[in-house]
Amino acid sequence: MNTRNRPWGMLIFFTVAFFLGAYFTFAAVQGDYGLFRRAEIDAQSTLLQAQLDQLNTQVARMENLTHRLSDTYLDLDLLDQQARDVLGLLRSDEIVIR
Repeated sequence: MNTRNRPWGMLIFFTVAFFLGAYFTFAAVQGDYGLFRRAEIDAQSTLLQAQLDQLNTQVARMENLTHRLSDTYLDLDLLDQQARDVLGLLRSDEIVIR
């Protein structure tokens, strides 16, 4: 009687072990912390780093313009450009063509 139950027990054991191994393999590849998710996070990280670099460049440019219009350092050409662009001012010897 012991020898007849042994093949069924071994078959059930290996079947359960196979399905557990398949489950954990699937979870390691496609789960929340799997390889595919890792690749998505790496791609998103690269994209966000590029956006951060672009924003840092814009901030540096704006800091430069702000410094050039500060009380301690005044760039007259930049002041003239800002007066023309923002306020729409013109000199008396200029003609506007639209």
